[in-house]
Amino acid sequence: MRYILFTAALVLHAQNATEPGMFHVEHPTLNNLGFEWPIKGDANRNATVTVQYRETGQQQWRNGMPLVRIGGENVYRRRENLDYTVPDGFAGSIFNLKEGTEYECRFEMKDPDGVGAGATQTVKVKTRSEPQPFKGGRVLHVYPPDYDGKREEPSFTGLLHAYYGAGLGDWSVVWERRAQPGDTILVHVGMYRSERLSYVDPLMAPFDGVMSLALKGTSEKPITIKAAGDGDPVFDGDGGSRILDVMASRHHIIDGITFRNADTAIFAGSKEVLGAAGLTVRNCRFENIGFGVWTEYAGSSDFYIADNLFIGRDDRFRMIGWGGASRSPGSPGYRAPGDYGPLGHQMKSYYAVKVYGQGHVIARNAIAYYHDAISISTYGTPEKDPDMRASSIDIHNNDMHLFGDDFVETDGGVHNIRVYNNRGVNAAHGGYSSQPIFGGPAYFIRNILYHVPSGVAFKFSGKPAGLFVYHNTIIGENVIGDPSANMHFRNNLYMGRGTPDRGVLRLANSTAENTTDYNGFRPNPGVKDQYALFMPPKGQRVYEPRREDWKSFATLADYKAGTGQEAHSIEVDFDIFESLKPPDHAKRHQIYHAMDLNFKLKPNSKAVDAGVVIPNVNEDFAGRAPDLGALETGKPETKYGPRWLTWQPFYR
Repeated sequence: MRYILFTAALVLHAQNATEPGMFHVEHPTLNNLGFEWPIKGDANRNATVTVQYRETGQQQWRNGMPLVRIGGENVYRRRENLDYTVPDGFAGSIFNLKEGTEYECRFEMKDPDGVGAGATQTVKVKTRSEPQPFKGGRVLHVYPPDYDGKREEPSFTGLLHAYYGAGLGDWSVVWERRAQPGDTILVHVGMYRSERLSYVDPLMAPFDGVMSLALKGTSEKPITIKAAGDGDPVFDGDGGSRILDVMASRHHIIDGITFRNADTAIFAGSKEVLGAAGLTVRNCRFENIGFGVWTEYAGSSDFYIADNLFIGRDDRFRMIGWGGASRSPGSPGYRAPGDYGPLGHQMKSYYAVKVYGQGHVIARNAIAYYHDAISISTYGTPEKDPDMRASSIDIHNNDMHLFGDDFVETDGGVHNIRVYNNRGVNAAHGGYSSQPIFGGPAYFIRNILYHVPSGVAFKFSGKPAGLFVYHNTIIGENVIGDPSANMHFRNNLYMGRGTPDRGVLRLANSTAENTTDYNGFRPNPGVKDQYALFMPPKGQRVYEPRREDWKSFATLADYKAGTGQEAHSIEVDFDIFESLKPPDHAKRHQIYHAMDLNFKLKPNSKAVDAGVVIPNVNEDFAGRAPDLGALETGKPETKYGPRWLTWQPFYR
């Protein structure tokens, strides 16, 4: 009997001990790094991984956020037959790094039950720099067909003439004089609209009007297609399907071009077929476009979509949800998708940017009048190859105005999805979405949300796992009804709008590995169930809670006492802001404009110095402690949208 008990103890100890797997460095972005570390064992989930980093050559180490323990969470959606269990391991990011700089990063795994060989990993990783044209390459000049002025040589009529040496008619696919890595193609002022039904279309794109760009540049010698600087070059799709198809390309820079009048401006990849790598789209304008930049391919990598202006086709004067009303499913007045009603939202513009793959940066864009602004492809079960899934993606400093659905969808993301410093005003159905995340972490840091009538500030659905919500200013409720795993909230502001039919907070957890604290709440007056929580007992996992499993509370004090959550959180009101009023909850279709809204905290208000320090996120706070919300008092003002944009694009 003693032998059996001794053997059982050894087996249990072996299951609780941790065996490190192969350490994986994800594609670097310009300012952040992502890492994954698979494991075996640690059945009692008490292993940890500390993170330190420093610039190569420096002596002093800095602390990062610990890697996140992931594994065992069930991510599913039955009607699409999606059923995924997150593998055991750790993942996490190092934030706020310098571009083009090498860092030494050290990771130490610890477990009271023991750790196998390889418990410490030290790697050197260099962040990317913003792609630039190659200075030593050829310069080719492109002019529109009707240009009759003096030309700079070598000159070409239309992009495909310079890019391929393409001819007319049947000869348009004879490509005998191709652009070379390092070439810069300067596109001069004028209208580039294919006469696609002409056999001898002067832009060499007969019948479909699509310009397919499939050449291969390199990271050191990209192929650059850039406005020449003598005025706007306009690529007009003439109402066609696509303007540019770059899904077979490598390392292209598209800079300063105006795209308009097409369903898709830049198509960059099809699922399980082919996708682009190293695509840069910057300083461009997208007008009357249904889809801006789009790839669904898992191997698409290292896009840089920055400083662009996207103007969609959807309603500019009222907010209409895709279900026919700007209400959440199950709420009064909700209509099913397709039941558009008298003010129904028929999707004329889908996404400004939608990506899948690794290493993408979507930054400083101004976006309005789409179904959604920015999205990761929902995709489904992640690929097994770590370089073929949505990880290490940065979405930051975007300015987003008026959508039929959401601001940012991280749906389909796997590890190290980083959404930070974004501003979103007017979205009918949800703000920042994870539907779902396959293990995470997905970080939502210092984002602003205003006027989401559904009350779904964070649309965490599809049983997502690995969600970290820090320092967001939410003018509205935080209502999460679908249980999520490994979900953590710190230093946020949730400002109820006076909505009479819901409380300010509703959280559903599928596991007990969830925490929330150091937040500020503005309750909705007169609501009895102000705070609601579902969380299963420690060690249990419940993905379909019953109605009676929920706990509801009228006050924050009752919530603290009844759940043990929000120990340091406070209740606040709109007097914490310099000058800000909530949107009118009764006017769901009303439009608000960011330039009329001031999200800065009033000095010495209750929200100032009320937060907690988070390594690598907020150590540069200005007072005694970090402030609540997205904007730290005494710090420089956050800039949203393109750096070149000096006027307000979304105002009346």
